[in-house]
Amino acid sequence: MESFFKLNLEPRTKTGNAATRSLRRNGKIPVNYYYGGEDNHNMSIDKKVLHKAIQTGQHVFELELDGNTIYVTVKEAQYHPVTEEIIHLDLLRVRRDVKMKFSIPLNLVGDSVGAVEGGIVSQSANLIDIECFPTDVPDSIDVDITNLELNGAVFASDIELPADTELLSPEDTTIAVCAAPKAEAEVVAPEEEIEEGEEAAETQDSPEDEKSSDETDKDEKPADESSD
Repeated sequence: MESFFKLNLEPRTKTGNAATRSLRRNGKIPVNYYYGGEDNHNMSIDKKVLHKAIQTGQHVFELELDGNTIYVTVKEAQYHPVTEEIIHLDLLRVRRDVKMKFSIPLNLVGDSVGAVEGGIVSQSANLIDIECFPTDVPDSIDVDITNLELNGAVFASDIELPADTELLSPEDTTIAVCAAPKAEAEVVAPEEEIEEGEEAAETQDSPEDEKSSDETDKDEKPADESSD
């Protein structure tokens, strides 16, 4: 069985804003532990220990509570609006024999045949939702794009999942695409610009044409008067 990072939590007897601020000033983060049918526990964890736990990339952690070894996952985390550091953590107990939903990071691996032909590979989805046993949660899932052709795509249904793992994301979720490079904009030749200018000039009436037109109108007016 995979080993899990062990969280060292301490009981938290005081609650409220003042107690929480004092806790954070001392380098600790308030934690609430939940499990259906049991009382919630107010606890705290050292900020450095939490950072180490996050760096493991694991989704399930080991915890000692009342002399028993249990397993928990992060139910919710609250972040500071400026520093983006975690300021509060909710932990949920999980059972090793009950499957749960997890969002797992995706890694593109391999050299796309489309990229070899000049295409550009881009990742459309960075996470995928799966259901599996808590003790079998992968840190990440590799997506092989070796056969990704030019103007092609890889979908969630194409991903090879570990054993006893079920895909929860829609099968048609686009994971990666290989697009053809954009064609360079065509440059208009100087000769074409000159020809267009000449055509525009030809469509305009010259002063002589306008004068000739005015004389014609004058010649036509007496003819109309004589008919009266």
